[in-house]
Amino acid sequence: MEVVGSTNKFHVSIKGLVVDETKNLLVIETRKGIKKVQKKGTRFIFTIPDGKKVKINGIKIAVRPEERIKLKVKKW
Repeated sequence: MEVVGSTNKFHVSIKGLVVDETKNLLVIETRKGIKKVQKKGTRFIFTIPDGKKVKINGIKIAVRPEERIKLKVKKW
């Protein structure tokens, strides 16, 4: 996962593995330690297991993880 845009300039270009998630935050394990990044106002690129990269606006995923499965998502 990589942060490609954010209202917080210190979050831009953070790269790592998502280890936890809340409604408003992603907890990311980086080479320099654990970072917490706010979803709202942030754009992410996720690399999925088959190697494809997916750009996501954080506001679209700013819900509790268990509620996200109820959302309708447009076809990628």
